[in-house]
Amino acid sequence: MTFARATIAGAGLAGLSAAVRLAEAGVRVRIADSAAQAGGRCRSYYDRQLGLTIDNGNHLVLAGNEAVARFRTTIGATQPLAGPEQADFAFVDLTDGARWTIRINQGRVPWWVFSPGRRVPGTGALDYLRLARLITGGPRDIVGDRVDTDSPAWRKLIAPVLLAVLNTPPASGSAQLTAQVLRESLLKGGQASLPRIAEPSLAAAFVDPAVAWLAAREAPLTLGRRLRAIVTEGDRVSALDWGDGAEPVAADEAVILAVPSWVATALLPEISAPDAFHAIVNGHFALPAPHGMPPMQGLIGGTAEWLFAFPDRLSVTVSAADAIVDLDREELARRFWGDIQRACGFTAAMPAWQIVKEKRATFAATPAQDAKRPPATTRWRNLFLAGDWVQNGLPATIEGALRAGETAARLVQQFRH
Repeated sequence: MTFARATIAGAGLAGLSAAVRLAEAGVRVRIADSAAQAGGRCRSYYDRQLGLTIDNGNHLVLAGNEAVARFRTTIGATQPLAGPEQADFAFVDLTDGARWTIRINQGRVPWWVFSPGRRVPGTGALDYLRLARLITGGPRDIVGDRVDTDSPAWRKLIAPVLLAVLNTPPASGSAQLTAQVLRESLLKGGQASLPRIAEPSLAAAFVDPAVAWLAAREAPLTLGRRLRAIVTEGDRVSALDWGDGAEPVAADEAVILAVPSWVATALLPEISAPDAFHAIVNGHFALPAPHGMPPMQGLIGGTAEWLFAFPDRLSVTVSAADAIVDLDREELARRFWGDIQRACGFTAAMPAWQIVKEKRATFAATPAQDAKRPPATTRWRNLFLAGDWVQNGLPATIEGALRAGETAARLVQQFRH
């Protein structure tokens, strides 16, 4: 007998991904989430202070992200992801005003590293080719063990990019996780490395079409419903308690736990999971992007690290932001606005602003924390895990969350008992 139905706790991207794949396969699905809206950390909302709909953070994907493409194709997401036609990454050093643009060629052969006009000024081809040492790193290796962390290429390109990818101080990040990201992006060429961002919102690009697709297939989503307890008997989950007493889990019913890691371990302490996290801080400013401004640019030497240009606002992101996450919100806004003015070359009064803090945005992408990530299966034969913190070979990313959902759904379908 196979599972004919599934209950999914958590309507973030991992839970939605699992639900879509199961519903596609004919499994009856129901989803519940404690929040007032679906999407988890990838959420959009109308901000009254700005008078705009914004995302909680500037979540990037890459053109080569295959799970992203599969998910959006299945749910019929028609809102295109925004981004440049070429893999060009603009940078500005706020300390001296220097500007440069990394221009990665489209094909797999990285000839761009041999062109001085396409790389960081003052660097050579070997500075980039040495990144190949990351590919041979083992599960315990950190990035700082494999590459030179005291070169201009590191300070002005590699470190800022890896900080954003890992949300972890890059030198101490997992070499193995970093290598997998490189295999799926840079090593496939510029076409796979094109940055893509949801515009106008994450909800429009991912969440709303998924919810509508599931609703059309009679897969109900209940919001504001928190899973309070999981009852187990022997090798299976026998009941779920949503606050109104234990509800039995049927013999042909699978359960997918697609909640944050700390919620999962609170429900079932036996589950292994990462327990160290890093913050992300985002700043949003209600000022349309100046004409000709790059859609995104890296900022060196300031508080803000990446600046994003939207038609209705300017947004900045700081990764591994533990040192600033507890600062006063207005102080952060003024720091960010100062960085924006220097990056854009104008002087203006600070417009309406909003600061969004995620104290536990992602798990720390270190070898030690990666080793704590569990597989999608558990010792309970009808319980499966999904989330960017579940082992999927990538750091905590949208692509990883969607893959984790696919994996859980595949395991449900393959199960025989």
